[in-house]
Amino acid sequence: MLFRQLFDSESSTYTYLLADAGQAVLIDPVKHKLDDYLRLLRELDLQLVLALDTHTHADHITALGELRSATGCRSGFGQQSGSACASFTFADGQRLAFGERELVAWHTPGHTDDSYCFLLPASASEPGKVFSGDTLLIRGSGRTDFQNGDARAQWVSLQRLLALPGDTEVWPGHDYRGWTRSSIAEEAAHNPRLQVADGAAYAQLMANLKLPNPKLMDVAVPANRACGQG
Repeated sequence: MLFRQLFDSESSTYTYLLADAGQAVLIDPVKHKLDDYLRLLRELDLQLVLALDTHTHADHITALGELRSATGCRSGFGQQSGSACASFTFADGQRLAFGERELVAWHTPGHTDDSYCFLLPASASEPGKVFSGDTLLIRGSGRTDFQNGDARAQWVSLQRLLALPGDTEVWPGHDYRGWTRSSIAEEAAHNPRLQVADGAAYAQLMANLKLPNPKLMDVAVPANRACGQG
């Protein structure tokens, strides 16, 4: 299987390219990086079959619509997004195939009500990977104070992720320090937001963050509800 982690410095967003048997998936693609994605697909001789967003982003505009127009791929959001522009919506537990591999969609609400993670099951030669979007970050977690966010729901989602095998690799949707990946065991031991006693304590911690809104929020959210087009 081919795997690449791609980075957008403007929004500190990670985009993931996975491919097997010539078929590729892009997770959380950024619109202004479209030409880079298309060039990489050509260079690696890959057919893009799926473009997926983990949630309706507030800090950048998605490339889902542009990728579908350019490649004929299927574009997908979680069913809670209410998206009418995507090729399809996926639900908790749905399997998303590419080549001989598949991702499993996990609904992990909290950061937003339409937040998902994608699990790539372990193989004989490598541990599983979880593409955790803005639900679980390296030594952090996604904010819960807008877009129907819910800290208590996020706590439940985080506990679900922490039940994965400890060697499961964590590939987040963002990082602001240049860290690229972690593991479930590492985050369970060292992520300060996971050291609180319960959901109530977690909700109090998140309520006290007092973060400013993302700069592009008023532009990005409506644009992303239209798959980044229009």
